[in-house]
Amino acid sequence: MDGFTRRKEQKKQNILEAALALFIEYGTEKVSISEIAQKANVSQVTIYNYFESKHNLIQEVIIFYVDQISDHFDEIIYGNAPFPEKIHQIIFNKSEQANEIHEDFYQYLMKEHASGVSYIEKVYAEKSLKSFMKLFEEGRQKGYIDPFISNEAILAFIHIMKEGMKKGEVSNKILPLAEEITKLMFYGILGNQRPDRNE
Repeated sequence: MDGFTRRKEQKKQNILEAALALFIEYGTEKVSISEIAQKANVSQVTIYNYFESKHNLIQEVIIFYVDQISDHFDEIIYGNAPFPEKIHQIIFNKSEQANEIHEDFYQYLMKEHASGVSYIEKVYAEKSLKSFMKLFEEGRQKGYIDPFISNEAILAFIHIMKEGMKKGEVSNKILPLAEEITKLMFYGILGNQRPDRNE
């Protein structure tokens, strides 16, 4: 990559990072192109040259944000931490994301997800599902996941959760409950103090 292309890509990266930070804090509606330009230290014309419109910029920011989350998720799953620590990191990470994201930006993400042809759906189908199954297989091999629970049942549960989140009345309630729902997914209603089967 030559110097001009590298500088161009870095400038685009700076715009995406600035826009994401502002959208997470204030939502997409209240943030103007001029505010993004100021934070990214570029002109408004530069932003329009790269993205043409605020709508296109938001779409690119969503891709940027989803890739960040997906990469971080994979770092946890394919890392060397013990299985219980991986689960703890995932739950803690979900909680932090829920606490920091503005509701307006979250609703925009959910609307994209509900479309069924979104980038979120693409990453889920091509990458996240595989990572989930790798995590569950590791947990099963190390004795943390019930061997009698099949991959088919796990996949069905994940699918039900994913499809449920596409519904507006459900997605509106999920954000403040993100940590609890993630705990419920990994620990069940008995928490991590499950009684012995023979009791």
